[in-house]
Amino acid sequence: MPPNYDQRSVPISRTTSLTMTDSASSNTPESSDSSDQSPPDDRHVVIIGAGPAGLTAAYQLSKAGVRSTVIEADEIVGGISRSVERDGYRFDIGGHRFFTKVPEVEALWHEILPQEDFLLRPRMSRIYYGGKYYDYPIKPFNALKNLGPIEAFRCIISALWVRVRPPKSQETLEDYIVANYGRRLFDHFFKTYNEKVWGVPASALSADWGAQRIKGMSIFDAIWEPIRRKFAGRREGSAQVTSLIEEFQYPKYGPGMMWERCAELVEAAGSEVLMETFVEKVIHAEGRATEVWARTKDGQVLKYEADHVVSSMPFPALLRSMDPQPPADVLAAANDLGFRDFLTVALVVPEAAGFPDNWIYIHSPDVKVGRIQNFGQWSPYLVKDGNTCLGLEYFVFEGDELWSASDSELIERGKRELATLGLCDPADVSAGYVVRQPKAYPVYDDVYTERVEVLNDWIVKNTPNVHPVGRNGMHKYNNQDHSMLTAMLTVENILGRGEHDIWTVNVDEDYHEESSGGAGTGRDAPVIPRDTARAGSRLG
Repeated sequence: MPPNYDQRSVPISRTTSLTMTDSASSNTPESSDSSDQSPPDDRHVVIIGAGPAGLTAAYQLSKAGVRSTVIEADEIVGGISRSVERDGYRFDIGGHRFFTKVPEVEALWHEILPQEDFLLRPRMSRIYYGGKYYDYPIKPFNALKNLGPIEAFRCIISALWVRVRPPKSQETLEDYIVANYGRRLFDHFFKTYNEKVWGVPASALSADWGAQRIKGMSIFDAIWEPIRRKFAGRREGSAQVTSLIEEFQYPKYGPGMMWERCAELVEAAGSEVLMETFVEKVIHAEGRATEVWARTKDGQVLKYEADHVVSSMPFPALLRSMDPQPPADVLAAANDLGFRDFLTVALVVPEAAGFPDNWIYIHSPDVKVGRIQNFGQWSPYLVKDGNTCLGLEYFVFEGDELWSASDSELIERGKRELATLGLCDPADVSAGYVVRQPKAYPVYDDVYTERVEVLNDWIVKNTPNVHPVGRNGMHKYNNQDHSMLTAMLTVENILGRGEHDIWTVNVDEDYHEESSGGAGTGRDAPVIPRDTARAGSRLG
């Protein structure tokens, strides 16, 4: 549950104007009087997982008078959107900016937490490479200046060359970026980071990943567009995509504050949130799920009757928990889906040893860290006066060398890598903490869509009252807002208020952070050839 938050004033520069929709009206279980509450509903829903999707489902059901039981294997709510606390410091598992194109989701954020609990934060992230900071998104003038005249000339020649001799194929991330920026800029700014994140060569990643980030912007377009707009005037509009969002909302004690509060509201409405409890079986018969069996950390077996089951547990694990079990081909498809894991080494340093960015991308091949958060730049409420906390992020496979290292070994590695990068003297580190997050990112190999379809077809035909939601629950590249939306639409389906296809959430071509004016919700996943993905755990 949440800590005792103090009442310091919130450093917010302005409030955000919200239009509350019918589906997200100010009708919290705690604050509404009885005349606003829906009448009690005798249906019971079992919700597996207390992350954004699971708790959103429980919260929306509570407003309709439907009781639920939320079963969470971890000791902290929020899933990958939780906030971890160590000795008075709070830090994210990755950074979670609160930005969405979906007004119903934004309204729900402000229904769960009051406006005074949000900060409006400037967005700043850069690439750290060769001892210099480079703007992100890449700005060619800035990049070429930092690279120096000789390397800048080589990069320009490289970019000209691909205009004359473009790659024959642009199906991979490497070919796509080389075609737009040239080989040398690809090597400088794209290769190392993407390979750290996914654990496979950039030549094995789908070009769709690059298209989401670059949207067809070539180095020539990027150089010409600011000049064109200066002379043409902004009213004419721009053929080029707009930049990533410049500011975002953020709960002052981190994203976990949202889900800690949501869990409180769910329990206040009469539902139950069970922590450190593991789902073992989903019993089904005659075309529907009837019970969920779970085991507490002390070995007690719990059995819950269920009219519906909403699941954000990893999709393969859901199928393996079915009793009776699905056919062998369905289980084989489930076993064919994998995950990328994640760990954070959080180091406490003096505030002066930080940097002005929310995070920086580390493109140096000399270190294994892929990204570094400065949690003091997310919110001053996450750190203690005079200090900040740097979160060094490592993208790993469970069981590999980094994952298996001891906390003390990882903390020492973090110190060494900060020194290697020239960011901080190891002597300035006063404390360190390690958080491991298994199954942080589903692996999107080149057959995962077929495998997910096999699993979902079986669910639809055999247990249609079981509803996968969220990122891991659907093995789909959802962000926090997309996960919440899948849960909100699922609840509408359960309540008979619609027939929404939640699999259409996050399928448009617009990158979620661009202010494109589109009506869509998200982005596609990078597709990794399965043989490469399977071998990924053996890389570096």
